[in-house]
Amino acid sequence: MSKSPVLPLFVKSLSASETVIGLIAAISPLAGVLFSFPVGVLADRLGKKRLLLVSGAVLLAAPVLYLLVRNPFWLIPIRFFHGIATAILSPVASAYILGAYPQSKGEKLGLFSSATLVGRTLAPLLGGAIITWFLYLGGTLPYRAVYVGAFLLAVPAFVLILMLDRGTGEAGPGPDRVTPRDFFRGLRDFLGNRRLLGTSLVEMATYFAYGILETYLPLYLSGLGVPPIEIGLVFFLQVLSIALTKPAFGRLADRVDRRIQVLAGITLLAAATAMIPLSASIIVVTLVSVVFGLAVSVSTVATSSYVAEVVKKEQIGASIGGLSSIMDIGHSSGPFVAGVIITAVSIPAGFFAGAAACVLAIGLFSAMVLGRRADGVTAAR
Repeated sequence: MSKSPVLPLFVKSLSASETVIGLIAAISPLAGVLFSFPVGVLADRLGKKRLLLVSGAVLLAAPVLYLLVRNPFWLIPIRFFHGIATAILSPVASAYILGAYPQSKGEKLGLFSSATLVGRTLAPLLGGAIITWFLYLGGTLPYRAVYVGAFLLAVPAFVLILMLDRGTGEAGPGPDRVTPRDFFRGLRDFLGNRRLLGTSLVEMATYFAYGILETYLPLYLSGLGVPPIEIGLVFFLQVLSIALTKPAFGRLADRVDRRIQVLAGITLLAAATAMIPLSASIIVVTLVSVVFGLAVSVSTVATSSYVAEVVKKEQIGASIGGLSSIMDIGHSSGPFVAGVIITAVSIPAGFFAGAAACVLAIGLFSAMVLGRRADGVTAAR
């Protein structure tokens, strides 16, 4: 809710240019790229609840900082600080769930992911409603009201983190300090595990394509004369398809070979991405977009649970953190790479680039993961 739709409107109300808006928008994902892996290492060593408490504290403090902003450039450090919370929360919460539910990790990760998607779907609606309700105040006050709402919502979230069982999902008591050697050892283990690296490349390609779709599908549909309300409906149905199906595909991942599910998902994603610019019908594009969402659901719910199979229990946090960092690289680089291609060629060429990345990931995953032993690690399902 602190990002969409309030952030660009808030920055614009501070008389910032579009370039500054783009710069500020890029800061938060950068925190995920930089911190997800180190945070995973810390979670393995210091305990996952400690890191979740840090994330909750950032989520509680960051909205208050927005209220102090008078210059748009102040938002750069604030957005980076706020991004740290997401960089911690996503990989550490996933690792916590993997440890807490070893027999049904796919299903539980699916539920967690669906809850996240529900929040991401409702947040812009609530944020937009708050702006509308307080629009009569004028100036920047309607936007600051959104950050007050974000603070109020963070309070119960922080309380719930306090109530978490410290022992549940923990790999065991770790040392009270972490040295640089621990980070380098974790990075070496991550890069040296071919199955883990191959799975991470699938995640990267998935979000590379997803970043292209969420950025350029509105432009493609707008060029076809589709009204904004119908474009919004396309994305709503896509997110809904992911949220509703992830628990079911998570249960499936607990019962089948997760490698096959990952491969099926990324293959379907490649096909759906390539098909989007081949149709000028809003009905067909909507159906393909829903298939795209189903493919994301099939693949991503299996990647995180598969990671738990190929690493030691005490390395789950670092592994999920590395997975998140590579995912963020794909998510942030997709729109940029596609933008260069679209500028030079056309919008369809940008979508084909996303499909090509998925095809490349299929080849790398097949070579690095299928038919190989787990690099000296034997992890029970």
